[in-house]
Amino acid sequence: MDHDLQDYLKTAVGVARKAGDMVKKAYCVDKSVVTKESYADLVTETDQAVERMIIDSLAEKYPTHKFIGEESVSGGKKCEWTDTPTWIIDPIDGTANFVHSIPYNCVCIGLGINRKIVVGIVYLPITDQMYTAVKGQGAFCNDTRISVSKVSDLKNAVVYTEAGNNRHSDTVLTKIENMKNIVFASHGIRCLGSAAVNMCMVAQGSGDAYVEYGIHIWDVAASGIIVEEAGGVLMDPTGSEMDYLSRGILCASSPSVATSISKIIKPLELERD
Repeated sequence: MDHDLQDYLKTAVGVARKAGDMVKKAYCVDKSVVTKESYADLVTETDQAVERMIIDSLAEKYPTHKFIGEESVSGGKKCEWTDTPTWIIDPIDGTANFVHSIPYNCVCIGLGINRKIVVGIVYLPITDQMYTAVKGQGAFCNDTRISVSKVSDLKNAVVYTEAGNNRHSDTVLTKIENMKNIVFASHGIRCLGSAAVNMCMVAQGSGDAYVEYGIHIWDVAASGIIVEEAGGVLMDPTGSEMDYLSRGILCASSPSVATSISKIIKPLELERD
């Protein structure tokens, strides 16, 4: 089957901007918030409404395509990633930021074909930054090409990571230990509260790596191809090949930085998506 990746990108960018308008309208008003797996795992009416709009809009134009959405999966729909063209959606990555009116939240739309990500859009509506990538065609922010930094030694790197929303003691303590190890080996760590935003920072050279356990495919599908098309590397935190369903992510400006991080962090075993 022939696929017009530029058509997919153009359509998804338009849908992402509509989603961003919905996020902006709700950003500075009181939000209706409920929790999912823990008191720190939040969802709002806006998350749910944005996801419905994105899926409905894309399904209308591409009726044979499939969808994986964060809120759909949370609602009980199975996460099925097949060779069929599949849109992978996080309506608001960084929901806690959104709830607290912190601008680092974004709409994420990725497209997988034959279980390979070929299109990615990450839109930060509050700051109006549109990150895009198409397989083999480079990565861009607001139509300006971006690239990762030239840092190749972990001791010169800034590393993004997150505590996440899991509140099991062993998981939290392992993450804190990993953060400590990274701090002692690098220029320091940063936590922006959104996997996709962290990864876009790496893609544009505003930092040199990002590592986290506990993410889901919808957190990193769109941003993953943006990092790769910006010249970065993407892998499992153990140093093995990237598996989007494995709940772990490590991306960096260079293989040497990524490998150095993988050697000093303790892995976490988590249920696959």
